[in-house]
Amino acid sequence: MFPAFPGKVMLLTLTGLMVMLLWGNSPALAEEETVTEESPSAQLGEEEAVTEEAPHAQLGEEVTPMDKSFQEKPESRRPELLPRLKEQLKDTQPFFRDTKLDLNLRTYYASSENYDDTTNEAWALGGSLAYRSGWFLDRLKMGAALYTSQPLYAPEGRDGTLLLKPGQEGYTVVGQLYGKVKLREQTIINIYRQEANSPYLNSNDSRMSPNTFEGYTFTGAAGGEDSAPKINYGAGYIDKIKPRNSDRFISMSKAAGAEVNRGVVGGGANVAFPAFSIGAVDYYSEDIINIGYAEAKYTASLSEQAGLVLSAQITDQRSVGEDLLKGYSFKTNQVGVKADMNYGEGIVTFAYTRNAPGADLQNPWSSYPAYTNVQVQSFNRAGEEAFIVRGSYDFSQLGLKDLAGYALWVHGWGAVDPATKASVYQQDEYDLDLQWIPKRGDLKGLWLRLRYAHVDQRGVGDASADDFRVIVNYDLSLL
Repeated sequence: MFPAFPGKVMLLTLTGLMVMLLWGNSPALAEEETVTEESPSAQLGEEEAVTEEAPHAQLGEEVTPMDKSFQEKPESRRPELLPRLKEQLKDTQPFFRDTKLDLNLRTYYASSENYDDTTNEAWALGGSLAYRSGWFLDRLKMGAALYTSQPLYAPEGRDGTLLLKPGQEGYTVVGQLYGKVKLREQTIINIYRQEANSPYLNSNDSRMSPNTFEGYTFTGAAGGEDSAPKINYGAGYIDKIKPRNSDRFISMSKAAGAEVNRGVVGGGANVAFPAFSIGAVDYYSEDIINIGYAEAKYTASLSEQAGLVLSAQITDQRSVGEDLLKGYSFKTNQVGVKADMNYGEGIVTFAYTRNAPGADLQNPWSSYPAYTNVQVQSFNRAGEEAFIVRGSYDFSQLGLKDLAGYALWVHGWGAVDPATKASVYQQDEYDLDLQWIPKRGDLKGLWLRLRYAHVDQRGVGDASADDFRVIVNYDLSLL
């Protein structure tokens, strides 16, 4: 039974709305699409994922793009909606006993005032219903996830928030449909529609639903006991992607912008010692692009209250084969360094990235992993250098329980037109982010987030943009 609390009516109402949205629409089984669609990265910049760690996460825990790569997604503890049914399953076979049925309720409002005085605006309601079986004979399991996003407020002429399909239309889609085969305890083969988690190929769950992928992958791990180094590794072939605001799977090459059908072969590993980690991954799409990424991280404890994390990253991108992405050969790279320092409940971050002038950096299948990627801008233009300073604080010690936030400033300069090498505008972005995440009690599972960004462009024509977002998530388990 539900605990008795004032939000019970709201929770029941949201759950009912979610069920009607998921089954009241005709869910597409993510139809195969051959027509080129605009890559999500062509919109007004990229942002940190809505599922990112809260700013009061412990320093040194998963603060770089490689930290979560090649790992099975951990199962979070959520409030249970049907505890009696779960109790009845406890003596059945693991395939049924360990079944999970998780509900994510999400509503999201976004409004952007753009550089050209146009406006993007929408308010959507939706979320996901995800099923995961337990292991059958400790070797096989299966799962699926249904996603939906429906308009609550979607004025004509204000498309572009990526909360809905083009034209401000809602969608419902089976975004995951997979099987898993356990070869040994930490080596898993993943078959068909699935999530992915690596620097340049990931879910980018920063709107109403994530990127998901069609393909065949495996992940594995070894070591990690008695202070021994732990290695996480993975590889596979990804054929298609379902972009964040779509109900169709399209070829990976078409998502990147090419007029042909090509998949992506990738693989890599991350080795973690007690205070140091290093990893690398490579992605190859025939005749399209090769992307290589490497990163290292060092963690130090300065005192009981103070810590330091130093990290460095490098990306190399270049056209391959018949150069079908742009129609000509290109290559570029980016290097970045970052320092995260904490004292008590506060964290201060400084980072710097520098891009080669050969081409803009590409990220058609993921959020952008650079240290200077923020809410609106990615600072990934050819030749661009960027510097960020960010301060995060957990306000619980001030009596504002479970409230945290951050503010940041990024300055980007030196960008050039990759064809002519002529200088283009400089840009600055200022972000404010406030999050309330109850850790216990009746509202555990709720996440309220307010985000605001302002961007100034200067040099070759001055312009500015403003971006405001309100996101509410509520996670609970039906089983």
